[in-house]
Amino acid sequence: MNTQLRRHIAFALAIGIVPAGLISSVLLGMNRGFSPGFEEAWLRSWSVGYATAITVILLVGPRLPVQIERLVR
Repeated sequence: MNTQLRRHIAFALAIGIVPAGLISSVLLGMNRGFSPGFEEAWLRSWSVGYATAITVILLVGPRLPVQIERLVR
């Protein structure tokens, strides 16, 4: 595996942690409230959000700068 690909994967793993955690926590808290069992529900919600975020970052991330450059021109 080349260095650029490893950097891209490491970036995706790192950048997906915080947004997925915060968004899932806020939305779950708003919809369900911070009742007993919140932590377990949040962890389940976060894991789905994190897996989704990583997939999107890895698949869309490399193509996005090209599309943005076309829009800006």
